[in-house]
Amino acid sequence: MTGVKTVDMKLAGPLWLIGGGNMAGAMLSRWLATGLDPACVTVIRPSGKPVAEGVRVLTTVPDDPPPAMVMLGMKPHQLDQVAPTLAPALGEDTILLSILAGAEIASLRTRFPAPRNIVRVMPNTPARVGKGATILFAPDGAPEMLAAVERLMTPLGLVEWVDDERLFDIVTTLTGSGPAFVFRFIAALADGAVALGMDPARAQRLALVTVEGATVLAGASGESPDALAERVASPGGTTRAGLAVLDADDRLRRLIQDTFAAAVRREQEMRAAARGEGG
Repeated sequence: MTGVKTVDMKLAGPLWLIGGGNMAGAMLSRWLATGLDPACVTVIRPSGKPVAEGVRVLTTVPDDPPPAMVMLGMKPHQLDQVAPTLAPALGEDTILLSILAGAEIASLRTRFPAPRNIVRVMPNTPARVGKGATILFAPDGAPEMLAAVERLMTPLGLVEWVDDERLFDIVTTLTGSGPAFVFRFIAALADGAVALGMDPARAQRLALVTVEGATVLAGASGESPDALAERVASPGGTTRAGLAVLDADDRLRRLIQDTFAAAVRREQEMRAAARGEGG
């Protein structure tokens, strides 16, 4: 993959990915593009569909020695289908990574008792292009284990550790679901121009570059997004007229708060299901 800087992606041993859906696939794509040896990766997925050249794909857990790392990347509701066959294949030195929304460390430990180290990971799909946000939580673990996990995640973009697992409800919504909300906003920007007579292809191009440019500027300026909005909005101008609609009764902020509340409720339902409480 041209134009992608490679990094030191040497692992202490084999990496197994359980599932190969959109998020796990985005992470693997980035890892391979930045130097991970495909020969050290095994993807276990029922379909057996290939994922990348050189990556072993199996439909069932292999009769191999315990891997160095395993990442749970299937759908959260498949946890109890996967655990009975996967758990016996893991050793105490296996680092278990989980990107499953709602599955707490305690719930994972009941299903996978052997690994000493279990790490919750909340990535997002921009990881595919190295612009992701990956949040990590591990209640304990030796510094070298934590460093190994962080090293694996660094090519995906920003990496942050949290020290309170309760933050995962918020993180899942803000960074995990956030890209979908932004994509909807981009589509809405384009639709606004189409409604006034612009052709859809041009509207989408302009909406995309507008959001990209605004994001880069916001990251580089050091000012808050609200302050930057005020810089664009001249008194009595067109931007001010548009902002007046978004700001009336805090409608945009209330819409986002309602959106977050719905997503967090679903995260809590999934957590209850992972605990075996139903939902």
